[in-house]
Amino acid sequence: MPEAQRAMTQRAPQGTQDSLRLDSYLPYRLSVASNAVSRLIARAYEDRFGLTIPQWRLIAVLAEDGPLTQQAMGARTVMDKVTVSRATQGLVKRKLVQRAPHDADGRSHHVMLSKAGARLYDEISPVALEYEARLLQYFDPAAVESLKHFLLHLERAAAELATG
Repeated sequence: MPEAQRAMTQRAPQGTQDSLRLDSYLPYRLSVASNAVSRLIARAYEDRFGLTIPQWRLIAVLAEDGPLTQQAMGARTVMDKVTVSRATQGLVKRKLVQRAPHDADGRSHHVMLSKAGARLYDEISPVALEYEARLLQYFDPAAVESLKHFLLHLERAAAELATG
């Protein structure tokens, strides 16, 4: 049995049932799993396409949603404005996105995929879907749907706690 799994199945010493056990603490487990998946995918995107994870996220959001402001991209991807700004700058330099003036707000821009950005999205999408399929290949499809549902509820609960 792997060490992390063994640690999660061990009982806390008597008198400490309510104490924090990092290996069984859900926020920690989610973070570790997320970091492991992100590192795996980041290597692939960097090696094959020269993109960082934030850059890929912006390309994917722009492909799905169309032109957005950097503020809207930050809200959609849950990335801070500095990360969005740096990722956007890198994509502009590579001519994968273009900026257009925002009619209602002179300080803001609409960011949209260029033709090269759209072609790159079309090339990366199958790779992303293949990584997802390989990561989830041993899970029952109903379990995958339950996980997606569970994660959505966790995101909403965290947002409520953050504003509460």
